[in-house]
Amino acid sequence: MFFRRKRRLRKEFDEKLLNRLNQLKIKWTNNRAINEKIFDPSEEFIFEVKLSEAKYFFLLHEAKERNITIQK
Repeated sequence: MFFRRKRRLRKEFDEKLLNRLNQLKIKWTNNRAINEKIFDPSEEFIFEVKLSEAKYFFLLHEAKERNITIQK
């Protein structure tokens, strides 16, 4: 009984992790593209780009540690 709940919770949190990972990837790629087109970006925007990159790679590493794969 408890093992079913554990699997269900793990699956639920894995899905949340994948959704958040996809959101951060989109945000990071958009910010990076904007940063490349801006002539003189502000320090705050550069910080935001680096922060979104760090968050994305952290969650990517977490997904690899948990052996999460995207099912098609």
